Amino acid sequence: MDIRSELHKAQLFQNLELLANQIVEGFISGIHKSPFHGFSAEFAEHKIYNPGESTKHIDWKLFAKTDRLYTKRYEDETNLRCHMILDNSASMYYPEIKQPDLANLNKVGFGVLAIAALMQILKKQRDAVGLSIYSDSFNFYASEKSSERHFQMLYSKLNEVSNTTNTSETTKTYTYLHQIAEKIHRRSLIFLFSDMFQTETEEAQLFEALRHLKYNKHAVVLFHLLDHKHELNFDFENTPKRFVDVETGTHIDLYADNIKKAYNEKAKQYQEDLKLKCAQYRIKYVGVDIGSNFSQVLNTFMIERQTFV
Repeated sequence: MDIRSELHKAQLFQNLELLANQIVEGFISGIHKSPFHGFSAEFAEHKIYNPGESTKHIDWKLFAKTDRLYTKRYEDETNLRCHMILDNSASMYYPEIKQPDLANLNKVGFGVLAIAALMQILKKQRDAVGLSIYSDSFNFYASEKSSERHFQMLYSKLNEVSNTTNTSETTKTYTYLHQIAEKIHRRSLIFLFSDMFQTETEEAQLFEALRHLKYNKHAVVLFHLLDHKHELNFDFENTPKRFVDVETGTHIDLYADNIKKAYNEKAKQYQEDLKLKCAQYRIKYVGVDIGSNFSQVLNTFMIERQTFV
């Protein structure tokens, strides 16, 4: 174990809530570039006024500043129930990062920070959040709540995930998605963060599990986390390398250029098939490059929230 690497990782995630808040503030500062132009930093305490609604709670001071109509939100108002699902399998710990930072994360680190950032928005909006984590076992489940104590418990669990290394040898995605679906009883917006690599390989069962998540009229968004440079484009130096399956331990020795074209075709076909299946089941598919920032995740959330509530 590289002690310096572990210390650097611990420092990065030592205050997950503060880090998440910085990500959200950065997103808000650049929001004029998004579909929410004019949406101020006060969005966490307001919602857009829809024609036909009562004008009783319109914030006229904010209207004077922005020339847009928003209605005030109340502290005891919970408009949304949201459940986060994190794939914590061994493949999510790729690539191996010696000195993680916001621009240099593995898949699970990106997923942890994305969830924490979404929680920060939901917390400010006084919405209820739940969390499930799985790998070769059902590691963690917490139902949707909106209390400060609950949020701190979830941040603590995410921090724990970010500072450990998973050595699981299998990923039972559809087994645990079925179990999670059975636990979420009230209509919720569900976000799944996964690279969709699993040792359970029966595709029909995988999509049956995803469809099960839509039970009780839930809305489901799949954030498909991949390192696009390596996992989609197979961009490696053309020198002899050993490629190891981190979950099964099997390996192959080869020159990257010898299989790059065939690999690219297979990888992109897999991604396209996944998109089509998600569309078939009315699941929102969002391909995410972990080498990018978090704006794609946060923009997707804002759009889905507007249509879900």
